[in-house]
Amino acid sequence: MGTLDWRIRPSPPLSGQCQVPGDKSISHRALLFLALSQQGGRVTGLLESEDCLRTLAALRRLGASIDQLGPGDYQLAGWPDQGLVSPDEPLDMGNSGTGMRLLTGVLAGAGISATLSGDASLCRRPMGRVVNPLRMMGAAISADEGKPPLNIGAHPGLHGIDYVLPVASAQVKSALMLAGLFAEGETRLTEPGPSRDHSERMLNGLGAQVDVVSGRLVVQPGRPRGGDVAVPGDLSSAAFALAAAAARPGAQLRVEAVGVNPTRYGILRLLERMGARLQIENRREIGGEPVADINVEGAVLKAIRVGAEDVVLAVDEIPALLIAAAQAEGRTEIHGATELRVKESDRLAAMAEGLERLGLAVTTREDGLSVVGGRIQPAVVRSWGDHRIAMSLAMLAASAEAGEGVVIEDVANVATSFPEFPAHCRALGMNLEQSG
Repeated sequence: MGTLDWRIRPSPPLSGQCQVPGDKSISHRALLFLALSQQGGRVTGLLESEDCLRTLAALRRLGASIDQLGPGDYQLAGWPDQGLVSPDEPLDMGNSGTGMRLLTGVLAGAGISATLSGDASLCRRPMGRVVNPLRMMGAAISADEGKPPLNIGAHPGLHGIDYVLPVASAQVKSALMLAGLFAEGETRLTEPGPSRDHSERMLNGLGAQVDVVSGRLVVQPGRPRGGDVAVPGDLSSAAFALAAAAARPGAQLRVEAVGVNPTRYGILRLLERMGARLQIENRREIGGEPVADINVEGAVLKAIRVGAEDVVLAVDEIPALLIAAAQAEGRTEIHGATELRVKESDRLAAMAEGLERLGLAVTTREDGLSVVGGRIQPAVVRSWGDHRIAMSLAMLAASAEAGEGVVIEDVANVATSFPEFPAHCRALGMNLEQSG
């Protein structure tokens, strides 16, 4: 069976207005937090991507009651009277690292037996950062070399810990917070730097007690009360079009109702440092999360140096940033990005290969890469089965010089986060054909 491929032919600068799908990080959390809450609640704007639907299916197999009311609209009944139940077979999380890590925290707290597995890519990803501190709390978890499948066993109960995370990670932090809701005593977490704070915001909004004390998170035991959650547009999904428009003079783009959480704002700050013409308008709050409309006008951008302190607030958006870097004047350098090597693919290697095939000068290092902006040449490139690589290369391909365009191979994985991406591109003027 062949793979799903895209061919992107030279296209005019992006033009128009759009909305992006619901935030994937917030969608996962809404399902998990409401499923373990006392009273349940309703979530609207849920991203119905493969990743989020895996989390939804896993919760149903664990005994959670979830009814669909409409597109992206779900009612959750809350914690079952009998508690969660052990599934008969492994829970297949597909390619969802977020779903697996957060659900590990829930299952460890619930104290039931279950196995979490996934596709070949997910089973290569390290889970020790979650497994090791959960074991310190009293969880019974086994994993071969710290990678999935994760076998979670029954245990007499968890106890809170005072733990310093080795790296800033919203997924690890969230898994430990979820386990801490079931633990005896406080769970105290310290990160070496900032990471996404969606979990803290949502848990407090749903009635749990998560405090920030002297730079540390303090989680009090007790499941959240429940409530309703509205999911804003995903800034990570918007980043591809924003970067592509910012780097092409003549582009005029407006993205509406997108989340602008300060812990996710890194990509916008980096684009502004490159000289991007961005305007943030109509700021408001939806479900405890800041939301705004973003206007971008294309311009000639300048290369910048991106350090570790920048990467931590834009780790998922670095492939999108490289769309702009590939067309900017000068050499853009990215440092402190080792974390990108253990995502759905080795994203540093994947983007370096793609950029080189498109005719750009790239230098790689263990913790990053450098790229000199230039003209985009027609080529055949690989996505490495990674949704963010595929979407980044697609947006960059629209700027290629005349010819048969750029073919991007193996793009089916885009459905894990942005199923409507091809239609989204065409609506903004891109010449994208799909085959396979």
